[in-house]
Amino acid sequence: MNTLTVSVVTPDGPVLEDSFEMVSCKAESGELGILPGHIPLVAPLSISAVRLKGENPQRIAVSGGFLEVRPDKVTILAQSAERPDDIDIERARAAKERAERRLQAKQDEIDFRRAELALKRALNRIDVVENR
Repeated sequence: MNTLTVSVVTPDGPVLEDSFEMVSCKAESGELGILPGHIPLVAPLSISAVRLKGENPQRIAVSGGFLEVRPDKVTILAQSAERPDDIDIERARAAKERAERRLQAKQDEIDFRRAELALKRALNRIDVVENR
């Protein structure tokens, strides 16, 4: 079967480079499914899991960034990207609880948007670990 070369890169360096049959991810405009031969595309990514399908399927937690698609290659430039084995699940659960407390407090000094994004990142990290 045809494959795509997939590269996931963060400011800290490369996270993954391998071949997969399909890439599924969530862009700000909606869910995308990329197969070999896809038309060129650039799209901003949401905080979500990137699902990589092939012989060795994988899920990676990304916190925003951009997706660049070419017919034979997909490059994900993410603010952060973590494989399930690299995620500290207890730390993610603590971050989720902290963000939920901040959102429920509704105090003026708490930046609501920042707490909301922290909650989304924590939930995404938990989801990637629990649904390998």
